[in-house]
Order: sequence, then structure tokens, then C-alpha cells
Amino acid sequence: MEKPTANTSALREKDGIEPPETVSASVAGNVVSKRQRQPSAQELVDGIFSGNITALSRAITLVESTNPNHQAKASEVISACLPKANNSIRIGITGVPGVGKSTFIEAFGTYLTGIGKKVAVLAVDPSSTLSHGSILGDKTRMEELVKDKNAYIRPSASGETLGGVARKTRETITLCEAFGFDTIIIETVGVGQSETAVHGMTDFFLLLKISGAGDELQGIKRGIMEMADAIAINKADGDNIKKAKLAKTEFGRALHFFPAKSSGWMPKAATCSAVTKEGIPEIWEIVSEYVSLTKENGFFENRRREQNS
Repeated sequence: MEKPTANTSALREKDGIEPPETVSASVAGNVVSKRQRQPSAQELVDGIFSGNITALSRAITLVESTNPNHQAKASEVISACLPKANNSIRIGITGVPGVGKSTFIEAFGTYLTGIGKKVAVLAVDPSSTLSHGSILGDKTRMEELVKDKNAYIRPSASGETLGGVARKTRETITLCEAFGFDTIIIETVGVGQSETAVHGMTDFFLLLKISGAGDELQGIKRGIMEMADAIAINKADGDNIKKAKLAKTEFGRALHFFPAKSSGWMPKAATCSAVTKEGIPEIWEIVSEYVSLTKENGFFENRRREQNS
């Protein structure tokens, strides 16, 4: 009689059935090879001109890269896109943290796409001085706009760049214009008083305020206030409507203390609500009025030449 072996125990673990292969090795290999292959500069340019949003995103990533090996390729893409640039209205939007910039931009951008505009939002997020990281969470506040086929939202980290913008915001504007976006919105980091660089690369500069942020004396302090082409008192809804209207009056008075702008434009104050959408069309009317005036007197084209120099 044969002696029982260890494998005959009822407690032993039986060999299971090998699971079927869920992913083809050849398919996986193709995916990996495509990920490793980087498109050429001409392929990116062709994709941008044909309306391929993936090509635009990859081109912006290339331009923003700090890898020295990417610089020549990025310059080639930008040079090819320059002839199709400068056909948009560039709007800079700033304000203190908590003023509702992202929520306002979603309401404003949705309104613009609703009237037939193609909108690109370049959201600049502050970078940590300790970890050098950035949340890049602006899209979470723009749930509707991010799904709009006529809108594009690109968050970027500010890095060590001052002035409220990212290091390559100017080049990103060129790529978005070449893609076909006719309205470029730049959301600054929102530090309150130092968004100076964005003023130099936009056509219209909108400053968002909230009621209770100060009186005429606060308003006439030099800095970002004198750069603004319009001041919008946001969150003018609910119990805050009366306070917002009062703030509009106060800031409207403050604007008269500033010397006349070389554009010939007199800055305006308005109220709006990103939640109820009240006042959003009026903001666009102010922008359109500014653009019409500056194009008629030649300031718009002169400013654009300065931006491109």
C-alpha cells in the first residue's frame, strides 16, 4: 500500500485556472510605441490648423517645457503659427482671491460661445515657493464651459514668473489664435495688485471686485486700478445687490480721478453675478464698445504691434 503524499491532503491548495489574456501583447506594444513617439513640429502645426485640439494641447506643453531639447522644436511651431495669429480679442481678468474669477469666466465664456464666439481660457495658477507645485484646479469651477465644444481651457502654473501670468503665456496666445479662437481670456493668479505683465499682452483689462473692498480712497490708489479698462463688481445677487450697486457708484467716482488713457477710453464700472448671469451681457457690451473705439482711432493696432515686438 502506497504511503500518502503531502499533496493528497484535503487541506492543500488546488491549482487554479489561468485567467485568459485580457490585453493583446501586440496591441499593448502599439500603444506604448505611439506614446513614445513624439509628433514632429510640422505635424503639430498641421494639427493646429486643422482644428485638432490634442495637437494644440501638445504644442502648448512643448512650448511650456523647460527641456532644452524642446526649445528648437517649439520655436519652429510658433514661427509657423505667427501668420495666423493676432485675429482675436485678448481679455485679461484679475481680482483678489475669492472674488469669483473662475466662476465669472465660466458664465462669461458660456455667454460668448452662446453668441457664436470661440473662446480659449488660459488660467494661470500660482505655484508654491516650497514644493514648486500648482493645483491647476480651475477646470473644476468651470464644469459647463469645459464641456463646450467651442471653448478650450488650459491651466498653467505661474512658476517663478511675476506679473500674474505664466512664463509662456504670450506664446500660448499665439497658438490658440492660430487654432481659430477669436476670444482669448487670461485669468491671472489673482494676487491683487501686481498683475502688470498681463496688462501688456491683452487688449482689454477687466478688474473684478466685490462689495466692501474699499471706498473711493482705496480705489484711486496707484497700481492695478489705473490699468483697468473696466471694473466689475461681482457677486451682485441675493442680499448683496444693494451693496454691489453702492460699490459700483464708489468705484465709478474713483475712476474719474485717473488721467485720461492714451486709448481715449474712459473706464467703466458695472455689476454682475456669475451665479444668476445678471450683468454678463453688459460686460461684453463694454468690451465690444472699447474694441470699436480703439480700432477706429488706431490704438488697437498700435497696441498689437507693441505686443508682438
